[in-house]
Amino acid sequence: MIILSKLADYGVIVATHLAAHPDRQETAGAVAAATRLPPATVSKLLKGLAHSGLVTATRGAAGGYRLARLPGAISVAEVVAAIDGDIGMTQCSIHTSDCAHTTYCPTRPHWAAINRAVGAALSAVTLADMLTPFAFAGATAAPAFAEPLPASAS
Repeated sequence: MIILSKLADYGVIVATHLAAHPDRQETAGAVAAATRLPPATVSKLLKGLAHSGLVTATRGAAGGYRLARLPGAISVAEVVAAIDGDIGMTQCSIHTSDCAHTTYCPTRPHWAAINRAVGAALSAVTLADMLTPFAFAGATAAPAFAEPLPASAS
């Protein structure tokens, strides 16, 4: 099973919340209350997202955070990478020096291809997509080219 870190998951929640109101600037406390995440965690996430350039931060009494770009222009991959760093399925698909078996491992080139495919899939989903209820519900439906099931004879 492949699982994102809890912080990356929360980062997507925070970014999606900001995407729901792209014209509004919100404090970390307001985001924490709205998402029901711990305030310290939300502050940490917002700082990381700001550092990566995905959100802008304004200081002062009227300060807060907002997305730096439109929700349709920010991918889930960017948010995950801002929190967790490079997206990789295995350690060697990101850092080749971390494995003593790199020179003779028969699976290494395949993991790199899988890593690229997962990265591409996360890049294809934007924060705007995350706002749409059941945006991916059709993915489990039968393909359009599938033959219809025959009517039952009973």
